[in-house]
Amino acid sequence: MSRDVELQCRCGKVHGWLRDASPGGVNRAICYCSDCQAFLHHLGRADLLDEHGGSDIVQVAPSSISFDRGSELIAAVRLTPKGLYRWYASCCKTPLGNTVKPQLPFVGIVTALFQHAPGARPCDEVFGPSRGAVYGQFAIGEPPPGSTKPNVRLLAGMIWKFLGWKLGGKAWPHPFFDRASGNPKHPVTVLSRAERDALRPLCGPRPASA
Repeated sequence: MSRDVELQCRCGKVHGWLRDASPGGVNRAICYCSDCQAFLHHLGRADLLDEHGGSDIVQVAPSSISFDRGSELIAAVRLTPKGLYRWYASCCKTPLGNTVKPQLPFVGIVTALFQHAPGARPCDEVFGPSRGAVYGQFAIGEPPPGSTKPNVRLLAGMIWKFLGWKLGGKAWPHPFFDRASGNPKHPVTVLSRAERDALRPLCGPRPASA
């Protein structure tokens, strides 16, 4: 069964909706890559990482997301000039979504964004359980089982979803990009090399006790 799910940042100033959410309409996975870790450390939100440095992410079609409050508070950071656009609420540093360019139609949302809204339901109930883990070679401590090898089933599911969203016209309207120009709707900052280097020691791979 699909349902509309509220999105809300920690302080409540940024609010929106994910429409027609269902386990079959999303990809859900745990990502242990060092860039996802670095992003949350940059925001001061390492509390959203699991004990191994993983981010619980749900990938959805761009057109299924809209914001009805606080859009002026949305901003993005890129770890490198060609890195992912990592969107967040500037008011309280809540991550809102990760994207590439709009030509690749997906938004990866850290599941904590769904838990701040009033009456939030458990993510397992709305999206189903995680379908796997990736980039475990960057985990903190012992990598979770199955996370260091390519997950062919998970990758195939992602490609199938992205293709379906693109062919089905679900790339637009996009919550973060302007359709006419293809440019970001909100301010984007690119971290300097010094800023990136300062974040790396906080991320894996490293022993859990380090």
